[in-house]
Parts: sequence; structure tokens; C-alpha cells
Amino acid sequence: MSKLLVDAEVIRALADILTETGLSEIEIAEKDQRIRVARNLGGSTVVAPVAAPAAIAGEAAEQTAQQSQDISKHPGAVLSPMIGVAYLTADPASPPFVTVGQTVQSGQVILLIEAMKTFNQIRAHKSGKITRILVSAGDPVEYGEVLAVIE
Repeated sequence: MSKLLVDAEVIRALADILTETGLSEIEIAEKDQRIRVARNLGGSTVVAPVAAPAAIAGEAAEQTAQQSQDISKHPGAVLSPMIGVAYLTADPASPPFVTVGQTVQSGQVILLIEAMKTFNQIRAHKSGKITRILVSAGDPVEYGEVLAVIE
């Protein structure tokens, strides 16, 4: 199942509409993709792309969703603080910021997320060993998506 491509400006515009109107959620659909933006009880905005029924691959999609939810609760899960595009290196000629098996220190840059032509450093929230990197260079990432795991 391929990831949905999402325009960050559209998400921000939808979030602004929620704020202006006091609505709790809004959803837009185009062809076979839908985007739902909802405000949780705490008042912050949550973005959740919703797969069209034709895009769901039965049990495989359900298992992937369960695994994603399980890993997001891991104390070492590094979650994306924004929607954007992941980069594992500072530039194409540079080595990756981190690799699986590498020990990192709290605050160390582990990857970049580009959003609205700004590169945002994603730092390790704790010291430990990188056991998983769940994104590749150029992957679109969603808010709250698990990017890596630190043990």
C-alpha cells in the first residue's frame, strides 16, 4: 500500500478553518484520496489521512496499522512533529546523520524534515542505540508518524 501524498499548505489551511469556525473536524476528498483534520478534546489539531475503501488491502492493512500503533507507544519512538519530507543526510553527498546500530546522544540530530522549504532538525529525545529507521530519504511523513526507534 503506497503512502498518500499530502500538501502541507492544504493541511494548514484546513486547520485554520477549524480554528476560525470552531468545528471539531473537516474532511476533503479528491479522486481516491481523502484528508481528515480533526481537533481532539485538548484543542490541538490532529491530521489523519484516510485511505479510500479501494486502497485497503484487508488484513495486511489492519496488521500494518496495529504494528504502527504499537511502535508509536514505544518509549524510544521518535515521532514526526510535523508533516513534510524526510531526509537522512544534510545533502546528497553527505553520509547519513545516523545508521541502525549507532549510539546517539540526547539532542543529536538524527534526520531532517523539510516543510514549506524549511529544513527542520529532528533530534534524539534520549540517548541510546538506533534500532530502527522507518523512513527513507525523500519519504513524505505525517504528524505523529514513527521515524526511528532508540533503545
